Amino acid sequence: MASMKETLRGFGRRIAALPKEERPATGLLALAIFLLMVCYYVLKTVREPWILTTGGAEQKTYASAWQAGALVLVLPIFNYFVARLDGRRMIVGLTLIFVANIELFYLGAISDVPGLGFIYFVWVGIFSLSSIALFWSFANDAVTTERGERMFPFVTVGMTAGPVVGSKVGSWLFDAGLSYPNVLQVGAAILLVHLGVYLAVFRQPVIEASKPEKQEGSTLARALRGFQLVLARPYIRRIALLILLLNVANTTGEFILSKLVEERAAGTDDPGAYIGSFYGDFYFGVNLLGVLLQVFVASSLVRRFGIKSLLYTLPLIALVNYSLVAFGVAFSVFRVIKTAENASDYSLMNNAKAMLWLRTSREEKYAAKQTVDTLIYRLGDMLAAAAVYVGTTQLEWSLRAFGLFNVAVISVWLGVAWLLARSYAQQGDEEPTKF
Repeated sequence: MASMKETLRGFGRRIAALPKEERPATGLLALAIFLLMVCYYVLKTVREPWILTTGGAEQKTYASAWQAGALVLVLPIFNYFVARLDGRRMIVGLTLIFVANIELFYLGAISDVPGLGFIYFVWVGIFSLSSIALFWSFANDAVTTERGERMFPFVTVGMTAGPVVGSKVGSWLFDAGLSYPNVLQVGAAILLVHLGVYLAVFRQPVIEASKPEKQEGSTLARALRGFQLVLARPYIRRIALLILLLNVANTTGEFILSKLVEERAAGTDDPGAYIGSFYGDFYFGVNLLGVLLQVFVASSLVRRFGIKSLLYTLPLIALVNYSLVAFGVAFSVFRVIKTAENASDYSLMNNAKAMLWLRTSREEKYAAKQTVDTLIYRLGDMLAAAAVYVGTTQLEWSLRAFGLFNVAVISVWLGVAWLLARSYAQQGDEEPTKF
């Protein structure tokens, strides 16, 4: 107990070490992303039962694939407005559009519109990726690199705490007997409160979002600008490759976990209950550990070792995990390390992904980041799905073979992380800020 108190005091001292003018903005940004994550997890609790009860597991599989296709259409529209609106107007406008979308789903739900669960599933995927990416685009644009390196480890506490609270709120709402449409209204209300916090963020003196620069070229060229930016600059290409490899490894790892859980569930009297109980405990452990890592570890790592410590931690944990899978490690050991892997992804790696964009231009922070965090992210899912399909249907891989596949992917990922750590330092005149 004494050590926990001392750790909490240490976290408090690190917050107190922030310059006074940065503390309100840091707290408000943390609250904004916290509410956004709570909203997403409340809306997510509607997603699964809605599509499964109206379309079945097949429809859910198709909807996951449709998300990537929908992003190809949505991103050019987003990039078109990036060239015309500053961050404040982008956030207000997009948030109000999302609230209006939720109200349309509410009206459709109470009217029993057929096929709406499928559309909602696709929409939730777009909402989560684009709104979170926009938050970090604005945060990167609104503060200097020096301030971002101090503030972001504390801001990300809100991002890791949000899923813990949001999943519980969603569960409570359904346990209380609320219908899908009414849960949607709760999500809309949380999103409006989130927007109110944003309005308070805009008034903070350390928040200075830049204005969009005039761009040459046709309307189509400006709409496709995000794709061009990703391809044009080596630093951005490395970020995109890191996100791609991370998601391939993570999605393949989730497949390995699911297969192991299925094998154990098959030997029980009620496989469905076993799977539900396992994942409930697993995700709770992941979210709880993620919060602890964010509160007690993230800021210390950045302060002492810079961004490279955040970039290396997750792939090193994953490399150990899947190397053990390749050697046939016991399920209990895999579960523990997989919990640490996912928790590190949700906390430490989220810090790294946010900080990597601090030393980029305003246009790259919005257009390129949105492309990387949505389309490239989903492309990683698609590549992992292709690997699973080929491995299971054509090559007849065992789980050990999938473990070796992930070891190969992660080895490349580590190399990209090393290049990015060097590139990040080269983006500015000096090394990442120590505090």
